[in-house]
Parts: sequence; C-alpha cells; structure tokens
Amino acid sequence: MSPSTGSAQHPVTADDLDLAVQSAVAVLRTAPGDAWRGRAGSLEWDCWETVEHLADDLFAYAVQLGPRKPPSAGEVPFVWESRRPGGPANAVHADRTAGPDGLLQVLEASGALLVAMVRTTPPDTRAYHVFGTSDPEGFAAMGIVETLVHTHDLAEGLGLPWAPPADLCARTLARLFPDAPADTAPWPTLLWATGRTELPGHPRRTSWRWDGRPRGERGTPA
Repeated sequence: MSPSTGSAQHPVTADDLDLAVQSAVAVLRTAPGDAWRGRAGSLEWDCWETVEHLADDLFAYAVQLGPRKPPSAGEVPFVWESRRPGGPANAVHADRTAGPDGLLQVLEASGALLVAMVRTTPPDTRAYHVFGTSDPEGFAAMGIVETLVHTHDLAEGLGLPWAPPADLCARTLARLFPDAPADTAPWPTLLWATGRTELPGHPRRTSWRWDGRPRGERGTPA
C-alpha cells in the first residue's frame, strides 16, 4: 500500500484545511503585484475575482455550520451578488484599495472561520449543501477542494508553481470523490475529478460534482 493510499483511509481534519489555506496563501503572496487582473487559468474570472470567490466559498461553508440548528433545506440567507456581469456571485468582497496583501488577508480570514467551525462543531451535526447534506468533516473537505483547485487556477494565471501534498489530496478524494480512479496520482486525479484535466483512460470531465454526504450515509445516490 502506498503512503497516499494509506492516508486516504484517515478522516479529513481542520488541520488539513488549515494546511491547504496556509499553503495557498503562501504561494499567492509570491505573485507579482500587477498580475491580479489576468484571467485565472480556464476560468472566466480574473485572479482577483477568483480569490474573492474562494474566500466566499470558505465563508459560506463556515456559516452553514454556524447556527445551533443548521439549515437542512437551503443556505444561510446571506446576499450573494456579482460586481459585474459574468463575475462570481459573492457575499465576500475585498476592498481593492487594500491591494493584494489585503485580498489575501480576506482569504486567510475566511479560511480561519471554516477551520474554527470544523474544530468546534459536533461531528454529528448535519447542514445543507447542494451536493448532499454534510457533516463538519465534509465541509472541511469541500473547503480543501475549493482551495487546492482554485489555487491551481490562480497559479496558472499568475505563473506560479503549485503542487499540494499527495496525502492531503488522497484524503480529500476519498471523502468527496469515492468513485475516482485509485491507481493514479492523487493531485492529478483531483484535478481530473474537478474538470481541470484528463487522466490516462479518463477524458476530461465536462461536468462534475462531489458527494458531500457523511461516509456512513451513502447508501443511495446523492
């Protein structure tokens, strides 16, 4: 059994999420200050908007776990809106006068909110997500996917190297994409699972979704 295969059997934790966010912020801090208006990889958004979208994802997952009785049929009703036609619909927007350092502070703060909620929410808590009602571990894994994959998009747009740890990718795949190929490297497999690339014998996906339901509650299709 390879190290990545063995690690896939372990749960996804708040520490895993914190590692993903801190690693992403560290890489993005090395970007040139004038590069943030460029397109983020294959996305239609620029790099600034993509960081705002990522911060918004982490914030949204945190607030789903926040109420004492989390919502079971929809999202906590914050207002999500785009700042331009075709831009991401966010509740979280960074003050552009704060520059890239401020933008990344917004990202780090949103990540810290989700890390804290995953650490402090009872594991039997359930909250709504469109890809399946989930538990704190599931929301941590969702936050990791968003962070790793959107940092990939950003790294392409900003010209930065980005290769997250294989064991982190393996645990996240096992939690959210249990049907993903098991005989390929975890990071390329996660990119394949989220429609970013192809794998040998597996063409690039044109649509995809994860299964956020708790591990023991996957008896029926999501």
